Amino acid sequence: MAFGLENYIANAYIRSLVVILIVFVFLRMFLIIIEKVLLKVTSKTKTQADDILIKKSSKPLSLIIILLGLRLAIEELSLDSSIEEFMGKVIFSIIVLFVSYLTYLIMDIIIFRALKKMAKSNYESVKDLMSLAKSFLRIVIGILALLYVLELWGIEIGPFLAGLGIAGIAIAFAMQSTLSNIFGGISMILDKTVKAGDLVYLEGGTKGKIMNIGLRSTKILTFDNELIIVPNGKLADSKIQNVALPEPRSRVVIPFGVAYGSNISKVKKIVKSELKKINNLEKDSEIIVRFLEMSDSSLNFKAYFYVDSFEHRIDAVDEANTRIYESFNRNGIEIPFPQRDVHMKE
Repeated sequence: MAFGLENYIANAYIRSLVVILIVFVFLRMFLIIIEKVLLKVTSKTKTQADDILIKKSSKPLSLIIILLGLRLAIEELSLDSSIEEFMGKVIFSIIVLFVSYLTYLIMDIIIFRALKKMAKSNYESVKDLMSLAKSFLRIVIGILALLYVLELWGIEIGPFLAGLGIAGIAIAFAMQSTLSNIFGGISMILDKTVKAGDLVYLEGGTKGKIMNIGLRSTKILTFDNELIIVPNGKLADSKIQNVALPEPRSRVVIPFGVAYGSNISKVKKIVKSELKKINNLEKDSEIIVRFLEMSDSSLNFKAYFYVDSFEHRIDAVDEANTRIYESFNRNGIEIPFPQRDVHMKE
């Protein structure tokens, strides 16, 4: 009998009531310790994970204590052994559910919140992976809890495990393509080859910005505002040119030509001066102007500079061409166009 109360209290129902009262007193002390001591200690730490863990786990822990107290109270009633055994199994089955929930809660708060913090710069890419991991964790914990409850009730779990194995093999064959896409997405996320927001060029000429990397497919928005959906398995096996890697800055190349007879030094000086005014020019970016070719009708140059992000490259090309053209007009530098002299024989 619990606490040896039978030596002091003859009535079984009173003993049972006393046990319940003792449990509630203990529970109240437990909650006071949490509210007055633990939460004050955790509030001084840098992370909020411990605060959240204590607040969320206090209720299921309280219910577990109540259930254990109820089990002890039932023992004091000296019921028929079969009834007591049945009620004990029911109570412990419920306790297993709460323990399973607590296990998942701890894993979610400690592990997944830590992963989220570590991947805060790339959270959009790993969000779906974390969602998949959470779902997998729930299933695993749920199956383990179910197996324990079945064993608690004396149910043979061997055939059940064999059935799960056969079903798993059948599902794996049926979902081979889906699993290939899922693992393709996971490999891209873990390898950090692409992430949401990157500008990519794919085989076949497709180019655009990655909007989302899902579990089965990746969504790419083209410059024509068309959404391309590519299976992750195919994308992982293809050649990808990621403009955003290894760094977001992007080089801009501006070809232009001037007429023969133009002052080359003056041309370079004017172009460099204009390109220094470009919006989103990378800080301390070196502007280079090269005289490359004397073609049939023009002296050909190329200007090179960097902008701070690939997202600004197209705007930078437009602004650079506009500034060069207008500066040449202001300074009397001729911009030639192809022309041919045709001589007619009489």
